[in-house]
Amino acid sequence: MTTPPVRGFSTEEFENRLANIQMAMAGDGIGVLLLTTEHDIYYFTGFLSQFWQSPTRPWFVVIPSEGKPIAVIPEIGVQSMKSEFMTDIRSWSSPHETDDGVSLLNQALTECLKASGSNVLGLNKGRETHIRMPLGDFETVMWNLKSSDPNIAIKDATSIIRDIRMIKSEAEINKVRYVASTVSGVFENLFDFADIGMTDAELFKNFKLECLKAGVDNVSYLVGGAGQQGYDDVIAPPAGRKLRSGDILMFDTGCTFDGYYCDFDRNYGFGAINDTAKRIHNAVWQATEAGLAMAKPGNSCAQVFRAMDEVLKKNGALGESVGRYGHGLGIQLTEPPSFTAWEQDILREGMIMTLEPGMIYAPGRMILHEENLVIRKNGPELLSRRAPAELPVKL
Repeated sequence: MTTPPVRGFSTEEFENRLANIQMAMAGDGIGVLLLTTEHDIYYFTGFLSQFWQSPTRPWFVVIPSEGKPIAVIPEIGVQSMKSEFMTDIRSWSSPHETDDGVSLLNQALTECLKASGSNVLGLNKGRETHIRMPLGDFETVMWNLKSSDPNIAIKDATSIIRDIRMIKSEAEINKVRYVASTVSGVFENLFDFADIGMTDAELFKNFKLECLKAGVDNVSYLVGGAGQQGYDDVIAPPAGRKLRSGDILMFDTGCTFDGYYCDFDRNYGFGAINDTAKRIHNAVWQATEAGLAMAKPGNSCAQVFRAMDEVLKKNGALGESVGRYGHGLGIQLTEPPSFTAWEQDILREGMIMTLEPGMIYAPGRMILHEENLVIRKNGPELLSRRAPAELPVKL
């Protein structure tokens, strides 16, 4: 069993993240940055909690142009937020009938804008982001800010937050490496707890239990598919179907350790698997090889996509329907950027990515494959253990 890395991060790591975002804010003319979502707040403060599952309470972190972040949070979260790094925590009793943190948030934003000499508030507005607070409360905050300064402006901060979060520290990489390695071991032993005649509900349950016993914190995401010589659905939950001879089973999982995800899948044959399905499995594996060969600093996401797509087309793919062949990975199951035909983001050292080519080779028949890797100076380092080129089959 792999030894898990140390949980949490050093104060120095958070100070570096803060310095990076404040430098980017200055370059973009942003006086204060408002964070409202689980993953941004975790990244910049270390606040990790399952309490985000409840939509009842809003959570805010304000990043000034200078100085440490300010947490504006419900009283129930104060103890979990406190750290050597996070010392300015302003709280209220939530839920509140009329003022769920709005006044405190307004005060913090106004204070930071005045100190910065700027009238620009930075917010996530772009692709794959959202603002996690009631729209009515957000409108009240903006009305209050504009009442005190009619020239207040909102600027999209998506690109600067995204650029900083995309490059992982070695401490972050170690967490993903651990969880990917741990789950690789479970996948390698799948035939020990999966067999013909079992229902998909039993298979899902067994897989989750094995991952937890192996050392992950949570099986936050598990989908799969099974069908004769391939499958037609890759995001389905259990439906009560029993595994039959001739089935190919695919599990795609996002397990977590200390808030960081792995995200990869594996395919398995049971009983009589024909030569066509075996060939397609190898073709998808070869497409991943092509992606690995291109996953180097300086290459664009579109270039990596095309390398994989060419292999799939040469092997008879009926079309590309899932939209992309992989994505970023970290404290979210999927992060920017994406391996698509149009994504021009350039790969850089320290980016954690997935390669996920999928091939529809006949109507209702698909085989998908995924690996996790980190971009290094001379090429990719695999974080998941490489799948076999030949489809594993249990007779």
